[in-house]
Amino acid sequence: MVSFFPLLHRGAPSKISADRALPGRDRYAYPVPRFHAVLGAPIMGPFPADTEVAYFGMGCFWGAERTFWRMPGVYSTAVGYQGGYTPHPTYREVCTGMTEHAEMVQVVFCPDQTDYTQMLKMFWEHHDPTTADRQGNDVGTQYRSAIYTTTPRQADLARRSAALFGQVLAADGWGDVTTEIAPAAGREFFYAEEDHQQYLHKVPNGYDCHSATGLLLPDSF
Repeated sequence: MVSFFPLLHRGAPSKISADRALPGRDRYAYPVPRFHAVLGAPIMGPFPADTEVAYFGMGCFWGAERTFWRMPGVYSTAVGYQGGYTPHPTYREVCTGMTEHAEMVQVVFCPDQTDYTQMLKMFWEHHDPTTADRQGNDVGTQYRSAIYTTTPRQADLARRSAALFGQVLAADGWGDVTTEIAPAAGREFFYAEEDHQQYLHKVPNGYDCHSATGLLLPDSF
């Protein structure tokens, strides 16, 4: 049975420095599952040579992960913590806002079946990138909008899509894009606990943040 973590989705409202972050540990404090509960593929690398890895943060990672695993051409997905200071954090630690990690989705996809541009389209259209450190009622730095890139092409496309979606938002009266775009290198991805992996497959009626602008990213950028 999947246990529910009875924590309000609220963390620290502002960023912290490395010297104030929780110390963490040198290994996982829990077992990480080997295989995806829906796709059956491994969730930890190394991945097949013909796949590419991307990382996206768009609020609570439960619903975000399901959005990506349903996409054609996706080999595997996993949820975890990335972009912070605390090594091998736990969910409870991340929820305090004292690790500086964002809730992220690792997406492993097959470029010969889909393209990174499709990943970006899914990203921009399924959350609100204008609310800094917040998605709907989920408040805290762990819910920030973020893209961590693994190739120069990903970095270029991420920035170009951000600029284009910013124009779409402005034309409709929305605020500026707050999305953090940075290389994944130096921002280790720590896998979340087993309960969180493919959570909405295990708990179909579980919490799913639906915060989004309703606007579309143009197909060409």
